[in-house]
Formats: sequence, C-alpha cells, structure tokens
Amino acid sequence: MNKVKELAKMIDHSILHPTMTDEDLKRECAVAAKYDVASVCVKPYAVKQAVELLKGTDVLVGCVIGFPAGNSAIEVKVFEADLACKDGAVEIDMVINVAKALQGDWDYIEKEIGAITETCHKNKAIVKVIFETDYVIRKEDIIKLCEICTKVGTDYVKTSSGFGFVKQPNGDYNYIGATIENLKLMKASSGPKVKVKAAGGVRSLDGLLAVQEAGCERCGATATVTILEDAKKRFGS
Repeated sequence: MNKVKELAKMIDHSILHPTMTDEDLKRECAVAAKYDVASVCVKPYAVKQAVELLKGTDVLVGCVIGFPAGNSAIEVKVFEADLACKDGAVEIDMVINVAKALQGDWDYIEKEIGAITETCHKNKAIVKVIFETDYVIRKEDIIKLCEICTKVGTDYVKTSSGFGFVKQPNGDYNYIGATIENLKLMKASSGPKVKVKAAGGVRSLDGLLAVQEAGCERCGATATVTILEDAKKRFGS
C-alpha cells in the first residue's frame, strides 16, 4: 500500500455538522468514495442514505451515538446504536456521559460503555468511545476511561466529538480536540486490542502524520480533500 492510500484508510470522513443537508451528504459521500477513505461518519438519520450512496465502494459507514453531548440515558444510546446497526452502520462512535466521568461514577461509565459495546458487537459493528478530552481533561480520568474500555472490549478509544466547545474568558466558544500528549497517553493506557482514534482539530497533512506517529490508526476529518491532495503532492499518487 502506498503512503497516500495508507493515509486515506486512516480517515473517517465526518459529515456531522447540524446544518448539513441531504445534498451535503451526497457531495461528501462522493468525496469519501473518490479518495477511498476508511469510512464516513454520519448522523443517525442519514445511515440508510449513506449506505445506498456508498454501495459498491470500499468506504464503510459509521454513525455517531449520543452525539455530541453524550447526555442520553443508557437505554436510549443502546436503542440508537442498535437501530443504526440495523440501518447498515458497521462502525459506531459513541459519546460517554461526560458528567458521570467528571464526578468519578465509574460504575455508571462501565455499564454504559459495556452495554453499547455489547450491542455493537452483537450486530457485528465496531465501537469507538469518545471521551471528549476538552471536558475530561485530568490525566487520571483519561487513564481510567482507557482501562474501562479495555475491560469491556471496545475497539477504539477516541479523543473528541469535534463539538466539545468550551467557553473562553472573552466569551467565545472553542475547542482544542486531539493533542499528541493525550493520544500517547490513551495509547499507553489501553490494552493491545484497543486502537486509538484522533478527532477534533486535525486539518492538515502534517497533523495527520503527527497523530499517526503518536499511534493512531484512525482520524476523524472534514479537511479530507486538502489533506489527501497535499499527500499526493508530497508522496506521489
């Protein structure tokens, strides 16, 4: 596999902004197919459409659950994941209950992640667990989440939703997303069967190469075209 193809197969092409319409979905699925990325990551109602649009390609269809804030009850997240799988999603990116993690209610977190992992695996789908590291910022909490994900058998740990906006001192909202420090910590704190996905703020070829170097096997991206066109220039197509 050449370098450009290798990098393309790291990318989960995100089609998640609340304003994105069915026409946007069609356009972005065409981008995903053209560049032969690993997957698209779509909103729950769009799974069936994405499956149809990507039929005959090697691009997988993934779906977000409890997105973006993670506040749904466990039973709702389980139902949402099960429905997404039945609609054709083969990858599920779930947001944890952030507040429960921040208050150290690890029994709840283990029950939640375990229930959704069981549902996904029953449907032969993989699950990626979003920690939202702009909110869950303490290293000991990130380590604990990795340990829980390892224990219950999730497939990936993931940094961010890309929508974990934090109010800044000037009143603006922004987020950091994936950092190399957190990615290395997550890699070191997870079992050998658990992979790492970077998400949030990776918008350039150098950014993608950096998260790959940090041990990531997947990366969420909206700047897919820019990243892969730059990769073609640097490494040849």
